[in-house]
Amino acid sequence: MSKDEFDLKPEQRARRRIDEQLTAAGWKVVKYKDVDFLSDDPQAVREFPTALGPMDYALVVDGKVVGAVEAKPEGGATFAVETQADRYADGFEQLVKTKGVPRYADRLPFFYIADGTTTLFTSRKDPVRRPRQVFHLHRPETLKDWALEEHSLRARLRQMPVLNQDGMRLIQPVAVKGLEQSLRDDRPRALIGMTMGAGKTYVAAAETYRLLRFAGAKRVLFLVDRISLGKQARDEMVAYVSPDDQRRFGDDFVIQLLSAKDPRIRGSSNVVITTIQRLYAALRGTSEQESDDEAFDESSSFELKTSGPPIEIAYQPTVPIEAFDFVWIDECHRSIYGRWGQVLDYFDAFQIGLTATPTATTIGYFHENLIADYDHDQSVKDGVNVDQQLYRIDTKVGTGGAQIGAGSWVQVRDKLTRKVDSRELDDDFGYDEKQLDYGVVNPSQIRTVIKAFKDKITTEIFPGRDVVPKTVFFCKNDQHADDVLKVIREEFSEGQDFAKKITYKVEGNVEDHIQAFRNDPHFRIAVSVDQIGTGTNVKSIECLVFMRRVGSRTLFNQMRGRAVRKIKPDDFWAVTPGAREKNQVKDHCVLIDCVALTDDDRVLNESRPMDRSPSTPLEKLLDDIRLGVATDDTLSTVAVRLIRLDNRFTDAQKDEFEQVAGTSLHSIAVRLKNAADPDVQLAAAQTASGSSEPSDEELAAARRYLLNAATVELRDSDIRDKLMELKTETEQLIDTVNLDEVISAGFVDSNAAKEAVASWRQFIDEHANEYLAIKAYYSQAFAQRPSLKDLKDLARAIAKPPLSLSPERIWQAYEAIEASRVRGHGGKATTDLVRLIRFTLEQEDELLPTRKIVEQRFQWWLEEQGGEAKFTPEQLRWLHALKNHIAASMNFDPTQDYDMTPFYEEGGKLGAFALFGDQLDAVVAELNEKLVAF
Repeated sequence: MSKDEFDLKPEQRARRRIDEQLTAAGWKVVKYKDVDFLSDDPQAVREFPTALGPMDYALVVDGKVVGAVEAKPEGGATFAVETQADRYADGFEQLVKTKGVPRYADRLPFFYIADGTTTLFTSRKDPVRRPRQVFHLHRPETLKDWALEEHSLRARLRQMPVLNQDGMRLIQPVAVKGLEQSLRDDRPRALIGMTMGAGKTYVAAAETYRLLRFAGAKRVLFLVDRISLGKQARDEMVAYVSPDDQRRFGDDFVIQLLSAKDPRIRGSSNVVITTIQRLYAALRGTSEQESDDEAFDESSSFELKTSGPPIEIAYQPTVPIEAFDFVWIDECHRSIYGRWGQVLDYFDAFQIGLTATPTATTIGYFHENLIADYDHDQSVKDGVNVDQQLYRIDTKVGTGGAQIGAGSWVQVRDKLTRKVDSRELDDDFGYDEKQLDYGVVNPSQIRTVIKAFKDKITTEIFPGRDVVPKTVFFCKNDQHADDVLKVIREEFSEGQDFAKKITYKVEGNVEDHIQAFRNDPHFRIAVSVDQIGTGTNVKSIECLVFMRRVGSRTLFNQMRGRAVRKIKPDDFWAVTPGAREKNQVKDHCVLIDCVALTDDDRVLNESRPMDRSPSTPLEKLLDDIRLGVATDDTLSTVAVRLIRLDNRFTDAQKDEFEQVAGTSLHSIAVRLKNAADPDVQLAAAQTASGSSEPSDEELAAARRYLLNAATVELRDSDIRDKLMELKTETEQLIDTVNLDEVISAGFVDSNAAKEAVASWRQFIDEHANEYLAIKAYYSQAFAQRPSLKDLKDLARAIAKPPLSLSPERIWQAYEAIEASRVRGHGGKATTDLVRLIRFTLEQEDELLPTRKIVEQRFQWWLEEQGGEAKFTPEQLRWLHALKNHIAASMNFDPTQDYDMTPFYEEGGKLGAFALFGDQLDAVVAELNEKLVAF
C-alpha cells in the first residue's frame, strides 16, 4: 500500500480500488454532472440520485441504467448488507415514475456490493435472488446482454428438456439428472464420482451439449490433468451424437484445445479444453518460456508445485470473469485445493468435478454436493469394468536389502551426469529395500523381477497367451525406467518395437507414443513413471507392474485404474496377436506388486511438494533456523528436505535419530510446515487471543510460538550434527556383487488359502509368548493392550520367509475358505491383525475390518451421548479425527498424539480443550476404551 493510499480513510481506499476495477472492466468512471446518456461509452456514474438517496455508482450501458454498485469500507462487503440492493431498487423505481430515466428495467436488474477486495453480485433476473461472490466486476457488454435476455442462464437451467437416455448406460443418466437438479438449485459446485471406465467424459460431453444447446451457455471450460488427456476429451466430444436430433457435437459447436500451439482463448470457442497451468498462463496475459513448450502441458497436477503461497491472480481484461459459464474439472485433484485454487475461483461459473477417487478433501471442496458415487466394485458387478487380480513377486534383495563387504569394488553413478566410476569400499555397506533404485541400484534385483515376469506372464499369469499382454511397468524415476527398459529388452531378446519408455523425457510427442501403445500390436510393454498413470485411456492394457511406491493414495488408485477398462473383442484381437484364434478376450486384469506396496497400510504418503530454495544447502538453512532468521519459505524448504530424508532413511537410521532428538524426523517436518502455514498461524492467534480477527501483534506472537515449538530440536547442535551425519548418501551405488533370487511369486487366491491359514495358526501357537500382540489375545489373563508398534513387529515377523505372509493375504485366505463369516475386505491396515488374531482364536464369530468395527462402535457411542446434535460441528470434526486415529493406531496417546496430524493443525491440545473444556480427558479416555474394547 502506497503512503498516499495509507493516508486515505477505509471507504476512500475502497472507492479508489473500485474505480480501478471498473476501469479495468471497461467502464468509464464519471461524476453525475458529467454523465452523457447519448454517449456510446459505458459509464459508472458516481453519486447517482434516486428517490431514497444517491447510489454510489450507477452503471450505464448504451445510455441506459443497467445496475448499481454500493461501495463499502474495507471488510464491509458481506452478506449482512445485501438488503442495500432493495433500497436502491426501490429508490430507482420511484425515481423513474417521476422522471424518464433511460433504463433496461424499472427495477435495476443487477447490483454489486464491493469494498475493493470482496465483491458480491446479485441478479434480479434469476429465479432465486441470491448474492454470490465474484472475483471482479463484469464487463459492460456482458451486463447489457444479460439485461436483454428474456430469461437468465439460471432461469433457463430450470427449463431444460427431459433427458433422452438413449446411448447412456447405468450411472450416466443418474449423474446427468443429479447434476441438472443441482444446477436448478443454483448450487455453485457439484462433484460426480464415477470409477475409471464408467464414462465420465461421455457424461461431460452429453451435459455440455445440453448446456450449450438448451440452456444457452456461451462457453464451457474443460480442465484436464495433462494435455494428452485433453486430446482424448476433445476427440470424444467431437464424436458425441445427440440422441435428440442425431447431430454431432463437433458440427454444432467449436471446441478449442488451449496449448502451446494455440495459447489464446478464441472468441468463437464454445468449449475450451486445457490444463490448469495453461489456464494460469492465459490469465497472466504473458507467455513464459516454459509455457511455450508442449512439455509444459504434460505436467500432471500430481507434479505441480502445491507448496508455497497461493498462486496470485489479477484481473485479465482479455479473459474476463464471465469468460466461462461452466467449468468441468476432470481429475485435477490437489491442484484446485491450495495454491492453484484462485485460478478457478477467478471465473463467475458453476464448477463441476469429475473423479474416480473422491477423497474427503475433494468432497469438501465441492461443498459435499456429491451427485453420484459409483465405485469400482459396483462397476465390475455391472459389467462396466473387469475385475483385478493381485500377483506378488518378492525377491530376497527387494524385500530385505543386502550387504556389501569392505574391499569390494563397486560402481558409483552420478545422478545428474550418469557418469559411472569404480570405487573400493573401505567399510561394510548395507542397504534396505527402500534405498533400491534411489541410493542403490542392484541390476540383479531388476533382472530377477523381470525374469520372473517373463517366466510367469504367459504360463501362469495369463496362461495360453501367444504374446505378452499389454503391460505398463511403473518405475521410480526416469533413470530407473532406463534401467528397467534395458533389462526388459535383453531378457525378452526384443528391440524398441516391443518395449518403449513413456516419460516426460522421452523423445517426440508423448501422445504419439501413447497412441502407438494403444494401437500397435507389436508394442507390448510401456515403461513409465506415472506419465500414463492418470486418465490415459488404453483399454487393451491388461497388466500393471509396480516397481515403485506411489506418492499418494489417490494417485495409486488412479494408476490401478489404467487396466480395468473393458474392450470389445474385435478391438482386443486387433492388438493382441493369437487371441482371436483362441477366442481369448480381456476379462480381467492383473496388478503385479514387486515392492510390497499392498502391505503398506498407509498406501502411501502424499506426494512431496517442491523445494522452495533448491540451491541452498540444508546446513545453511539449519543455520538460519539456529540464528532465528528463518522465513516461512525457509521453514517450508527445510520441512521438504526433512521429509525427503525421512523417506530415504532406513528404519534403523530413523530410530538412531529419534534416540538423539526424542522425536521423529517426520514429526519435526510436519511442525515446520505448519509453522509456515498462514492459516495455522491465524488459527493459533485466534485461539490465543479469543478473537476471530487477531491483531498484527497477536499474529506475530502466534508465529513466534509456532516457530519456537517447531524448531526446538533443530536449535540443538547435537541433533543437527546427528542429522547431517545421517545425510550422507547422495550418490547412487550400483551393486554388482549381490545376485538376487525370487523367494515367492504367486496369485493371492484360494489355491493356497488353507495352507496360509494353517501356517498362520501354527505361528500363533508357537510364538504366543514371544509377541505381545499375540499374547494380549491368546491369554485372557494378560490385560495389556498391544500398541501399533507391537502389531507392526508382528506384521514384520510373519512377512519373513518361510511364512512370507501379510495381514491382507491371511484375510484373503479366510475369504476363500470361510466366505460366509468374513464381512468386508480387510487386512490392508496393520490394526486388522487384531481381528485376525481374535477370529483365529475363535474369540469372534465374524471377521470384520477394524475400521468398520470402530466406526460402528463410534456411532453407538454418539447415540449414547444423545446423537450428533449434542455436539457442535467443530467438536464433531475433532471426534471423527479421534475415531480415525484410534482405528489406525489402536489408541490415542494424550501425551504425544496431539502433536500429530490432523490434531496439530487444529490447535493441538489447546484447541481441543477450547472445544471440550474439562471433559476433554474423559472423552479421550472413553473413546480409547470403547472403540477398541476386546
